[in-house]
Amino acid sequence: MGVMLHSARVGSLLLAAFVVAGCEKKAAQESAPPAPAAAAPAPPAAAADKAKLALFKPLRASFDEPALGTNAARVELGQKLYFDPRLSKGQQISCSSCHDLAKYGQDGEATSPGHRGQRGGRNSPTTLNAAGHVRQFWDGRMANVEEQAHGPVTNPIEMAMADGAAVEKVLRSIPEYVRSFAAAFADDKQPVTFDNMARAIAAFERRLVTPSRWDAFLRGDEGALTAPEKAGFGTFVAKGCAACHNGELVGGGTFQKLGVKEPYPTADLGRFEATTQEADRSVFKVPSLRNIAKTAPYFHDGQVKTLEEAVRLMGKHQLGFALAPEEIASIVAFLGALTGDLPPELAKAPELPKSTKATPKPDLH
Repeated sequence: MGVMLHSARVGSLLLAAFVVAGCEKKAAQESAPPAPAAAAPAPPAAAADKAKLALFKPLRASFDEPALGTNAARVELGQKLYFDPRLSKGQQISCSSCHDLAKYGQDGEATSPGHRGQRGGRNSPTTLNAAGHVRQFWDGRMANVEEQAHGPVTNPIEMAMADGAAVEKVLRSIPEYVRSFAAAFADDKQPVTFDNMARAIAAFERRLVTPSRWDAFLRGDEGALTAPEKAGFGTFVAKGCAACHNGELVGGGTFQKLGVKEPYPTADLGRFEATTQEADRSVFKVPSLRNIAKTAPYFHDGQVKTLEEAVRLMGKHQLGFALAPEEIASIVAFLGALTGDLPPELAKAPELPKSTKATPKPDLH
């Protein structure tokens, strides 16, 4: 009995202690300042990356336009014309001379040598993927590659043919070309024309498409880019480069003033020369960054020799701040992933039709 009473007494004391302790704990909790609310969870990295990638899209297989009636015969003819120097007055210069497909569609020169070694004032941009650009030439003076293909042939500094009739005389003097034009433009009463020459070259250029590892990455292949390239893409977007260099071609879709934040030293009036609109002074087409690691020198005048320097200058003049060396290196690493390849059958020079006695001779004057 005494043990039971003792046990009961002890149990009562313990119960009282628990009650007191519980009350004190509750009072302490009520008097303490409220705990800060938990921060909202950060969006997953995958969601952030998805938002960045939404600015871009994979490269299409070609830039063919159904309304243009492109066919295999036209593309094959255009490839020959692209490589044929007989479309120039001195019969020494072809489209390929300034836009060498073995050099990623350009010639590595600041400005390209033309008829009698003359040089223009602007760098020859690559023809690779150019058919997808918003307009053609640095100042956008031509709407598409069909219009563009006329220009260099009769430009007195470039290929220097007198006019379209002089081009047609050359083409009609070569029987194989006459047959090829008839196959490529079967609905035309007179297939061999200056306009059809340009249309054929353009049909070929619309196939000059260079998919790269970047496109595989955009389609979901996480392993297509290296870790430094992925980090470089993050830097590229974070620093604001994607404001102009976006879309399928990572550029090529808009025009922009050169020197938005700090004036760029150039006497070139840019798009103003094509439009005479004051708003277009010092405005140039934003270049595509596809294959940019292979197409030095850079900018409209070809005066920037390295990609690192081009990135540095864009940071200064377009974005308004100095990129750190490690940021420049990171962006350049990403840009390397934009290098692609042409199908081998398009990149090689084809065998050209033979001249005849009727074919005009070269004129080097």
